[in-house]
Amino acid sequence: MPSLVGHGTSAFPAGNDLKEIIAGKSDKHGEIRSNGESTPQKRRSTSGSPISPPSPMKWKSPRRCINASPTTPPNEIEKDSGDKLARSRKTPVKKLADSFLAKSNWNPRDTKQMSAVKEVLHVSTAPSTVVCREDEQNRVLEFCKACVEQEKAGSLYACGCPGTGKSLSIEKVKQLLLDWATEAGLQPLDVLSITCTSLTNTSEIFSKILGKHQPRKKVNGSISPLQHLQKLYSQKQQSSGMKMMLIIADELDYLITKDRAVLHDLFMLTTVPFSRCILIGIANAIDLADRFLPKLQSLNCKPTVVTFRAYSKEQILRILQQRLMALPYTVFQPQALELCARKVAAASGDMRKALCVCRSAIEMLEVELKESTSILNLSSVEKGVFDRRTAPTLEFVTKQEIDIVRVDHMVVALSRTYRSPIVDTIQSLPQHQQIILCSAVKLFRMRKKETTVGELNKSYVDICKASLIPPVGILELSSMCRVLSDQGLLKLGQSREEKLKRVTLKVDEADITFALQGVRFFRNCLQ
Repeated sequence: MPSLVGHGTSAFPAGNDLKEIIAGKSDKHGEIRSNGESTPQKRRSTSGSPISPPSPMKWKSPRRCINASPTTPPNEIEKDSGDKLARSRKTPVKKLADSFLAKSNWNPRDTKQMSAVKEVLHVSTAPSTVVCREDEQNRVLEFCKACVEQEKAGSLYACGCPGTGKSLSIEKVKQLLLDWATEAGLQPLDVLSITCTSLTNTSEIFSKILGKHQPRKKVNGSISPLQHLQKLYSQKQQSSGMKMMLIIADELDYLITKDRAVLHDLFMLTTVPFSRCILIGIANAIDLADRFLPKLQSLNCKPTVVTFRAYSKEQILRILQQRLMALPYTVFQPQALELCARKVAAASGDMRKALCVCRSAIEMLEVELKESTSILNLSSVEKGVFDRRTAPTLEFVTKQEIDIVRVDHMVVALSRTYRSPIVDTIQSLPQHQQIILCSAVKLFRMRKKETTVGELNKSYVDICKASLIPPVGILELSSMCRVLSDQGLLKLGQSREEKLKRVTLKVDEADITFALQGVRFFRNCLQ
């Protein structure tokens, strides 16, 4: 057998080495056979490089080809899968292009776009749909429908904290009720909407109700408007020709007087035998019906009460997103909107407050834009002309970081809206004392209730070294802890050694995080 390796060399090891190789590799890849013959090496070309044998065509799984079967020829499978792959690649690109064309970038420097954003987030701007209050609206609407169908008077009291969508929901119910009456072929309703704070005196509300019933008829001066209404609703002949009237009295708690006579008389109008009015009162006092209407309760004519609960975080976030959907561009970072919703929901659940915070955050962005523009103008004057290579990068960074309301803008807006002495105190501290508070927060996040000055010093030094800030000594740190203790932020125990003094937080960690989150350095430390 001719040699396959070269002159004077053997293709196999000799002796025991050969036996070990044969025993260990006889079953692997067929490289060495049991009869001691080696597998033939690859053929080589004239240049000496090995020639690889043609690889067999791989069988394609029918799962990847919908129209193929196991008996389909490979070339047809490849053609079919290739066509489908080409179509699948084109579709996402087309959709992505359409989305870019449909949604343009927001330019906060454009006064028209800025005005549009502020208008969408203004409290006086009523949204096209009132979300997160569907249950309350249905209750009020069904109550009004029942009164209209039965031609029977009734009273309802909508209560809740400020900014919970009471007035907005009742206004929506009014439109739905009028549309329903028109579609059902019923007699159209008269609607009277009154804001009680605009009344010169509390009894003026009866004059407005009477004027709506009889706009051209002069009232006899000897009879009060209330007595005239009571007489009108007591006679079947006179009341039968009148339309049903929907009376919406907003800010109803303004009618609370010392003797509460006006409030009692207003609700008692719905109990007169032939009354034609549906009264809906709106106020912030949740227990007004229990505290100020015991007389009506004793007469079994207590109004139906619909309570509007404070908005949750998810509801505030949904309402903000629904308002911003009307804009063809993105204005807020999602994290910024979520921070606003979480803080407002925890504080009051007032949607009007959330809208004011968002508008304030936009004003923070405006201030930042003006400052950045002035800095760029100053640097361009000093340097002359920008480098062509750095200008596109600077423009990209400016668009990415400035042309959107970020979390730090929202933090400043929230701190201005929910100002507290603790937050103000933390924000006015020197930098090293703020770093100490950051260190304490990081330690107490590890489920520790207290720590020592020595452990606090280690955490403090780690933060300083990571940020290239020269740390102070442990004695100076201990004295700063005493200052923080005097301000009511820390509690410092007694010990002979400074390192062993116990340290605990006397304020909520959330207050420290909220106070320092507006600074990027502390925001990174607390993450």
